[in-house]
Amino acid sequence: MEHEDHGRPAREFLEASDQEFAAGDHLQASEKLWGAATHAVMAAAVQRDWRCRSHRELKNAVRQLSIEFDDRTLPGGFGVAEKFHRNFYHDEMPDYEIEEDRPTVRDFVNALLGHLRA
Repeated sequence: MEHEDHGRPAREFLEASDQEFAAGDHLQASEKLWGAATHAVMAAAVQRDWRCRSHRELKNAVRQLSIEFDDRTLPGGFGVAEKFHRNFYHDEMPDYEIEEDRPTVRDFVNALLGHLRA
């Protein structure tokens, strides 16, 4: 799959998460934020011929991308995306935390997609 094939769903999942949050479905919105983050990582990984088929491989890719791009915010952004992934299963995030953390995941996705080679 080409990087744009992962970049497109990353952007679509960000938009869909906004719609789900607006509709009050925090569980689906949370999972869509996670989907946006993982597809952004996979888009960058595909360009580098890195394998990203497990959670561990995604985390390792984020660490490497953080070094490559000299962007120390990437691991933290991915960590926040992981919180939303857990929230999908456990519905444990309070509303204020959701509102505070959503922009972090959006920034993470946009930063990664902004670093992609054309």
